Amino acid sequence: MTVLKAFWRNNSAVDEVQATTAVTPEAPLAAVQPFDLNIAPNDPFLNYCLHSKGVIDIGRLQLDSPAVGAMKAAGVKLVVPLVSQGDLIGLINLGPRLSEQEYTSDDFKLLQDLSTQAAPALKVAQLVEQQKQEAAERERIQHELRVARLIQQTLLPQELPQLAEWQVDAYYQPARAVGGDFYDFIYFADGRVAFIVADVTDKGVPAALVMATTRSILRAAAERLESPGAVLERTNSVLVKEIPPKMFVTCFVALLNPATGHLRYANAGHDVPYHVSVDGVAELRATGMPLGLMPGMGYEEKETTLAADDYVLLYSDGLVEAHAPDREMFGFPRLQELLGGRRDGRDLNQFLLDELAAFTGPNWEQEDDVTLVTFQRSAAASAVSPGWHELATFEVACAPGNERQAMAQVAEVVGDRLPPARLEKLKTAVAEATMNAMEHGNKYAADQPVRIEVAASETAVRVRVTDQGGGKPIPAKADPDLDAKLAGEQSPRGWGLFLIKSMVDEMNVVQDEKHHTVELIVLDAEQEKRE
Repeated sequence: MTVLKAFWRNNSAVDEVQATTAVTPEAPLAAVQPFDLNIAPNDPFLNYCLHSKGVIDIGRLQLDSPAVGAMKAAGVKLVVPLVSQGDLIGLINLGPRLSEQEYTSDDFKLLQDLSTQAAPALKVAQLVEQQKQEAAERERIQHELRVARLIQQTLLPQELPQLAEWQVDAYYQPARAVGGDFYDFIYFADGRVAFIVADVTDKGVPAALVMATTRSILRAAAERLESPGAVLERTNSVLVKEIPPKMFVTCFVALLNPATGHLRYANAGHDVPYHVSVDGVAELRATGMPLGLMPGMGYEEKETTLAADDYVLLYSDGLVEAHAPDREMFGFPRLQELLGGRRDGRDLNQFLLDELAAFTGPNWEQEDDVTLVTFQRSAAASAVSPGWHELATFEVACAPGNERQAMAQVAEVVGDRLPPARLEKLKTAVAEATMNAMEHGNKYAADQPVRIEVAASETAVRVRVTDQGGGKPIPAKADPDLDAKLAGEQSPRGWGLFLIKSMVDEMNVVQDEKHHTVELIVLDAEQEKRE
């Protein structure tokens, strides 16, 4: 006597019935040679069994069914459907009686009673087996998720940057076992550090896989390219060919010079970071499409400088898009207000997490990954070394030739603080920066002078040249292509910043909605040797 197991999907349609016939030694009723039988889901015999009222005599059954034909060929005489709660869960089939007599009505009643008791028992056995399989599958998935989370944690920085006169902090909490947010720090040989925060659409394992891929591409791009915009452009060109459909990555890259506080940054559609200074809370805005959406994208670069006590917050949307029990969103205005009331960036991450917990309540179910990265310049920090002091501030009217006036005044103020050769280089850089400011920034407007500030420390001289041409990006400081310019294939412009950069030890460009400032720093001879 054999039980034929039936399997269903979606609790309704029969996918497959697999039958194996076996004979027990004490079988009193029948002897059938063992055989395997696969019954197709659309075989009419299954529907017949489901609606049968009792034992089925296969020999008398006139049904166009491959299963019936196979059973007749195997010597099956009777089939007893096992039906529980309207579901066909198995079959009992029997061959001829060993006595070679026909089955009696008592035999039919015995078989019917057997099916009534066996069907629920078989149903319970199937459910127990199914639960065991589901439990094993859940355990397998949980194990894989634990491994995936461990791998993801190893991809995140294991240590925070240790920078003199800077405090750096980071926090990451995925909404699920693994997430799509990530942050990274990339160190350059000259002491600069890249801060990266990114967010992959979606959550869970798919997002985590894209996160790992994006991180690798970003790091590979940063090994060959220094410019944040160029790094994002290269990453996008590679990722757009590999990323799954309907997924993309938002990313913010900032390149910090810890010695000067100069910050150059680019944004690929990420939430706008904040720069908190004595002047208030400023957004670090730069335009650019998310990574992986479209090929051939360019990314705007902007620059600023962090003064003493300034700090920057990088974050993901898991913070601002969190909801309170009444569905109110945490939001950008709330975040800006909190930052505006907190001048000190130390312990900022914990402060924001405490505010988030108070806003969402004790029963909050985290909706998205939360990532926070902050870095603050200490009160003792200065551009090259402690002790900057102002030497002079003056203005130059916008008129052709006045760059010579600016150059002469700076030379007079600096005096013997620099060796003659280095002073000549600074004069050339000042003249070029002033000419650019008058021509391209102020458009030679008579009512818009160029402002020049001169400062010094024990080891360097700093000159800042400021015009009124804010709101428009300053051209990138790419090295000009001499052959292309001479051939007329490239604009003759672009030499100015290249020349200035070659004349000084450091050049920083800072802009806001109203001003452009070119900052020039020249070290004295002894400091240059130490550098």
